[in-house]
Amino acid sequence: MSGHFIGDSSVLLGRSLRHITRSLDTIITTTVTPIVMLLLFTYVFGGAINSGSDSYVTYLLPGILLITIASGIAYTAFRLFLDLKGGIFERFQSMPIARSAVLWAHVLTSVIANLISVAVVVLVAFAMGFRTSAGPLAWLAVLGMLILFTLALTWIAVIPGLTAKSADGASAFSYPLIFLPFVSSAFVPTATMPGPVRAFAEHQPVTSIVNTIRDLFAERPVGAGVWTALAWCVGILVVAYFFANVIYRRKIS
Repeated sequence: MSGHFIGDSSVLLGRSLRHITRSLDTIITTTVTPIVMLLLFTYVFGGAINSGSDSYVTYLLPGILLITIASGIAYTAFRLFLDLKGGIFERFQSMPIARSAVLWAHVLTSVIANLISVAVVVLVAFAMGFRTSAGPLAWLAVLGMLILFTLALTWIAVIPGLTAKSADGASAFSYPLIFLPFVSSAFVPTATMPGPVRAFAEHQPVTSIVNTIRDLFAERPVGAGVWTALAWCVGILVVAYFFANVIYRRKIS
């Protein structure tokens, strides 16, 4: 990356972050739903669910973290849509800045905002009884997995942000992503599911990512599952990045 690109991205990142600090309700909104789910499933449904774990909140947290991120990326698509419709892209084109810096500023803003939301959810989980024996390296591995997952979903979010016809359409794409963890090992072991549902749950990306984070929190060997989780994240990231940039070049050409 050239110094020109890094400098332009930093300036535009600062612009995006200022927008967030002026509307903190964005971060608050993205944390409310996951926290409500954490409370609801732990205190209402937790007693009826056999997760095979002594602490259901500890079992539940990895999936809730992914839902937090899936909720947060909707705002990336929304903000990108507003910039596009507001004509800011045309103004940027008339300036001597790296074209890709515009997208990367939105993507990095998403990573920072989502990490703040994730941190809030983790603190609430600790207050509810979440405990982990994970050391610093395991926590760093969890952080790395969450950042990679955020990047993958954020580049997906860029696509509707550039192509949607309305603000509601730009953010609505995230709904299936939010509900995907419900058909995974996030809430119950996949072994309890009927055949076709179990087959889908065991071969979709959320299950491998959740299981990897859960093993890291428990300091258990992650096994081959970590490579499956990384393959899903990297694969989604590469494909989404490619199509997002193709669409972006067409938009600004």
